[in-house]
Amino acid sequence: MDRKAGCGARAYDGRVTDTASTSAPRSGAPGRKVLLAAPRGYCAGVDRAVVTVEKALELYGAPVYVRKEIVHNKHVVETLRARGAVFVEETDEVPEGSLVVFSAHGVAPSVHEEAAERNLRTIDATCPLVTKVHQEAKRFADEGYRILLIGHEGHEEVVGTTGEAPEAITLVDGPEHADEVEIGPDEEVVWLSQTTLSVDETIETVERLRARLPLLVDPPSDDICYATQNRQLAVKDIAARCDVLVVVGSGNSSNSVRLAEVGLEAGAGRAYRVDSAAELRESWFDGADTVGLTSGASVPEILVRGVLAWLAERGWADVEEVTSAEEHLIFALPPELRRDLRAAGKA
Repeated sequence: MDRKAGCGARAYDGRVTDTASTSAPRSGAPGRKVLLAAPRGYCAGVDRAVVTVEKALELYGAPVYVRKEIVHNKHVVETLRARGAVFVEETDEVPEGSLVVFSAHGVAPSVHEEAAERNLRTIDATCPLVTKVHQEAKRFADEGYRILLIGHEGHEEVVGTTGEAPEAITLVDGPEHADEVEIGPDEEVVWLSQTTLSVDETIETVERLRARLPLLVDPPSDDICYATQNRQLAVKDIAARCDVLVVVGSGNSSNSVRLAEVGLEAGAGRAYRVDSAAELRESWFDGADTVGLTSGASVPEILVRGVLAWLAERGWADVEEVTSAEEHLIFALPPELRRDLRAAGKA
């Protein structure tokens, strides 16, 4: 699977299902240009999670069970399923004694306990940046803080973090809910956040919370992950020049959906999110000269290349890559997998 770093539907309406028309190719149309955002695509946490499942399949053989989607990308999940991964919703769907991989989004302590009760072998592919938020939640709860967790209700990462200290955590689902939070006058309060949120929206939420809670404590470091921030910065750098912005990413990918929203807010004429080039519609590009292209942090570069090929066939063959940040971070594979790889002489 291609993991090189690397770009619909209207930003807010989910996945388009219509396939694109197949008109005759056009090339070299004057004035037509693609601004290709960088960085884009796979982040270190996603790469680690996907490679974890690939290496587990190579080492242990199929089936390898995976709780939830390993990352929120349809193409990645289907590719791994074809290789022998079995995706389940809960650990009770995994045969006793089998191997199960926990997704990059993290799980609550109760999930680890359930796996132990079923004698499951586990590999925890939780992104280390999500693990950091879990550790912060436990520490602040132990210190007696009320924790305001900024995030989207029902998102797997939020569910996992909340499970670390359910009695201490209150979810704040965006700026509009900041005014609804009820905090006792003597409570010490700290905020944490889901790692894949809009940076600007999170800042707005914190500002609205602080207006009511002037003693609100900040986390020791920014919870929104570097890759989410970098991809949003890259979109902001090109958005105002784009007649149309295309974001490659699945509808259940929080960071991909946020990229489309950020692009619109930063001045893109129109913004669409697609899983792949098959979902593009020619009508979206009527009257457009400059097309912006990016992809979410769980998207393999092969899907971006497919969109570039689709655009090139229709006259957008001139591609300018606009680099806003450099990324060099790499996360080691989960320790339990590294141990078994070394024992098998495959490390």
